[in-house]
Amino acid sequence: MNERKNDPEPSANARPVERRGFFKKAGLAAAGCMLQGSLPAQQGPAGNSSKAKPVPHPPSGTALANMAQVNGFTAGDPLATRGFSKSKQLTSNALNPLPMVNTGADQIPQKPLGKTGANVSIIGIGGSTLGQAVSYAVAERIVHEAIDAGVTFMDNAWEYNQGKSEDWMGKALQGRRDKVFLMSKVCTHGRKSDVAMTMLEDSLRRLKTDHLDLWQIHEVIYYNDPDLHFQKGGAVEALLKAKDQGKVRFIGFTGHKNPAIHLRMLELADQQDVKFDTVQMPLNCFDATYRSFEQQVLPELAKRGMAGLGMKSLGGNGEAIIQGAVTVQEALRYAMSLPVATTISGIDSLEILRQNLAVARNFKPYSSEEMQALRMRCAGIASDGHLELYKTTKKYDAEVGRQQHGYPDKKEMPM
Repeated sequence: MNERKNDPEPSANARPVERRGFFKKAGLAAAGCMLQGSLPAQQGPAGNSSKAKPVPHPPSGTALANMAQVNGFTAGDPLATRGFSKSKQLTSNALNPLPMVNTGADQIPQKPLGKTGANVSIIGIGGSTLGQAVSYAVAERIVHEAIDAGVTFMDNAWEYNQGKSEDWMGKALQGRRDKVFLMSKVCTHGRKSDVAMTMLEDSLRRLKTDHLDLWQIHEVIYYNDPDLHFQKGGAVEALLKAKDQGKVRFIGFTGHKNPAIHLRMLELADQQDVKFDTVQMPLNCFDATYRSFEQQVLPELAKRGMAGLGMKSLGGNGEAIIQGAVTVQEALRYAMSLPVATTISGIDSLEILRQNLAVARNFKPYSSEEMQALRMRCAGIASDGHLELYKTTKKYDAEVGRQQHGYPDKKEMPM
């Protein structure tokens, strides 16, 4: 990594702005509204969590272009200087599916993980929901049945369910560690590399392993997060140190709030010659036309040979399915048809596991025409972000991250 000169060194434990008083005085805490302190005005609405009624007919091409302008492609947008083409943003013709490797009869296929030389299953087990299963016994059966079906990608994070997710996954992987590609995430939320390295040791202990296949920075979702992570002595230095020590094979970062933040991470990585192997983001048929990671981030990963990892294929809470906007099969198939190495799936029961395994076993990528048709069908209902609350509210934002950035906790401000 290039030597940094005159880098600002914000205090690792500083809370930039105390926002609790503001929210309480404004009467917003109880209402569950979110005001992203540093959200530029041109980034579109950030506080609308009301449920819009589905639009019965897809919008016209002009309406869709206008929607794209409102939702992040305006002339003043920081992305506008990065060479994005609106025609590409609205069609994604260049986003072709990755090649798949057949791993045997009734087994889940695999895709390449960027330039790493590793292949991973096209669907992965999400650690957050695994820790929310009704019991450890059910969680163990989920892990074992998934592995038996050919699932190799296992997702986790240091802070999921106060460590229970890593504990349960580590216990379930005993005797099977060599059959999986194990990922966890570091949750410094802007604090320094010594905190990150301590978290790594916690993760290794809980997961009962001497190394991770992939270690990622979790929840890069605040506009100052990239600069905090790349500061001297920040989390990025911990990733590189752990890789040099052989405690992790590959490194990356995740986030769910706004593609502009991901692009800032990539920009700083380019400037400082940091080579991320993976980038994780929400990818679904609603994201395609609303502050779109698919349209804005995936092409940048392709240029760099980085692996995209998809999450929130059903919008994070399945509300799109409940409202009848799409079926589970349509949503998963869309997400897996994008150029991503794996689609990480929230699974807390054997029923959901078997449902998703059936889609993955029989997976055939959508054609570009089918992808565009589904984008257009979903564009109207996607237009206000109510099916992607992780972008428009704080509902999905971790407690530690809220604390580090001066926001009220979930009890004070649930949305």
